[in-house]
Amino acid sequence: MRVQITNGMLMGLIINMVYAKAIGLTQGSMAREVGRDIWLSTIIANMVAAAFIVFVVLVIQRMPKGDLIEQGKKMIGAWFGKLLAIIFFIYFLCSMGPIMATFVYHLKDYFLPDAHTMVFIIVAMVVGCYAIYFGIEVIARMALVGVFSVLSLNILLLLGSIAKFDIRELLPIFESGVVNTAWAGRHLFADWTMVFMMIALILPNVKQIKVWKRSNLAGVLYGAGFILMWPIVETGVLSARVAGEYIVSCMQMARSAQIGVYIHRYEMIMVAFFAVSLLTQSMMSLYCASISLQKVFGLKSYRPLIIPVGLLFGGFGYWIVFDHARAMRFIEHEWIGISLSIAICVPLFIWLVGFALKDKLKNE
Repeated sequence: MRVQITNGMLMGLIINMVYAKAIGLTQGSMAREVGRDIWLSTIIANMVAAAFIVFVVLVIQRMPKGDLIEQGKKMIGAWFGKLLAIIFFIYFLCSMGPIMATFVYHLKDYFLPDAHTMVFIIVAMVVGCYAIYFGIEVIARMALVGVFSVLSLNILLLLGSIAKFDIRELLPIFESGVVNTAWAGRHLFADWTMVFMMIALILPNVKQIKVWKRSNLAGVLYGAGFILMWPIVETGVLSARVAGEYIVSCMQMARSAQIGVYIHRYEMIMVAFFAVSLLTQSMMSLYCASISLQKVFGLKSYRPLIIPVGLLFGGFGYWIVFDHARAMRFIEHEWIGISLSIAICVPLFIWLVGFALKDKLKNE
């Protein structure tokens, strides 16, 4: 029997799947390109993401009992289904690079600089593998806790930084030009692709098909709102020039926030909330990768693949984050090319093939 989750849980997964990386590393990358226009780049990328998630849902609704891999298999054949599964697996393997960079650089660079990088990788993989063994429902319930953590984190940051906020830092708008500002949004849109690829695999596990479109769109819009606050506050408090000098600009923002006199190391409180969302993101990448590999080998369960996938992902994550320069080069160049090409082309191709072979989906 297929395990099903509610649309509320789905919205929680959507928010957690994009939030950590989007506020952690992405804002600094965009600030180095377009300066104070990062909040405009964020708005543009979020609007495109909202439109694209609706498109992905419409493609899946043609065959609601199967994910995009099953839909491709139904239309073209088993070999194509396996090819799609391999592509999905490669995507989620690559996604572990920015996810682990976000996890490690927040904790190691700011709290435990003397700890070995492998310690953080092992913790993330052990927790992730343990969680996905119990299935998507457990991860989805944790995602609801993650939404509370995200909301608390945003409120704390806003309360702690509003006194230092200078709206003049956001002006003039489109200083870098409309095209350059929109193009810088690719960094954030690459983060949103993790949501698109996750939805392409897990949406058939969600109840109430009639509200799929509304719940997915709502999840993206809520996530977009949570993310948008950060570039606005970072620009108004730190300035875009300062934010662009840091790999993890949100931690510098957290250090600048303050409530009262007696709360020191304010960022330690905030990273506790942040970690829940980040772990949920890594869990879902491991889960989706295991599901993809299950379809490649035609197994009845993904659970025998959890440990091999965890070891492979852990090794790849360690190789990426061990060198800061390599990690940022991968995140700002290779990752964007891989994520955008796969996440856009796969749903688009399935949609186009569906027109030519619509009879094969008619009874679904």
